[in-house]
Amino acid sequence: LLYERHGEAAAVVQLKNLEVPNLGDCDVHIKMLAAPINPADINMIQGRTYPLLSPLPAVGGNEGVGEVLEVGRRVTALKPGDWVIPADAGLGTWRTRGVFPEEMLLKVPSDIPVLCAATLSVNPCTAFRLLADFESLAPGDSVIQNAANSGVGQAVIQIARASGIKTINVVRDRPDLSKLVERLMALGADHVITEEMLRKPEMKDVFKSIPRPRLALNCVGGKSTMEMLRHLQPKGTMVTYGGMAKQPVMVPVSAFIFRDTRLRGFWMTQWRKDHAQDRESVAVMMDALCQLIRRGQLTAPASTEVPLQDYRAALEASMKPFMSSKQILLL
Repeated sequence: LLYERHGEAAAVVQLKNLEVPNLGDCDVHIKMLAAPINPADINMIQGRTYPLLSPLPAVGGNEGVGEVLEVGRRVTALKPGDWVIPADAGLGTWRTRGVFPEEMLLKVPSDIPVLCAATLSVNPCTAFRLLADFESLAPGDSVIQNAANSGVGQAVIQIARASGIKTINVVRDRPDLSKLVERLMALGADHVITEEMLRKPEMKDVFKSIPRPRLALNCVGGKSTMEMLRHLQPKGTMVTYGGMAKQPVMVPVSAFIFRDTRLRGFWMTQWRKDHAQDRESVAVMMDALCQLIRRGQLTAPASTEVPLQDYRAALEASMKPFMSSKQILLL
């Protein structure tokens, strides 16, 4: 799926037949199996404000899983039949075949479900780092997050649950709210509340059973952020990793002076750049996530599987508000 100019995804992305390049000595020929459509993919195609843009013409997609068909004669870590995912953003995963240098790919076990592998490199990794890198959380501690029904939100709930950490999950009010609440509770959420409830005195009841959070995860911005901050413990940390409301993060001065709140940011792409030479950190994270998947403690996000030729409908569906189902292209 190729785009030759920036613009609205459904308008500029086209299905094209291209020749597969020749295999170099350090290259790997892979057959893609499945690739999701993530908000960052859409932002890169729109090209307006995203800090990472591929040179045009570009193949869409930053995430997915493929099977190795053939390897160059100097490739040592991969063999035909292995499953691989992108080692970094910008690979262009919305394709049926591809030839890539070995260092652009990470091997993953082929005994995990294909949709888990296809959605492993962005959201679960982001959730893992958010929970691990900013506060040292212990069993019984709590975390509050908005956009809790997003791919990252669903992964946070499950990873936290497996570690004994409680989650307070904020979602936007919607017509089928009870269904969504039920689904997030089934994943292991301790509390699911709407943005409106964050402002209500009843929030006190939530903290009768669990401590106030030391960590807040913000993917929205605007009002939702300020309301979450109110419930953080003194010296707590809020990490912003998205801005779905396209509004700034507004913080009252008192949160800094009297409660010593820390505000941080996180971008998975930057983390990967910073740890490009640190294979150990990446391996530990991937291993931990694959173990959770094998134990049934981490599942793929709610998703809709779409054949490649229906890509336009999938792109349009991924842009709709209140979408709790990730579109995954079957390649």
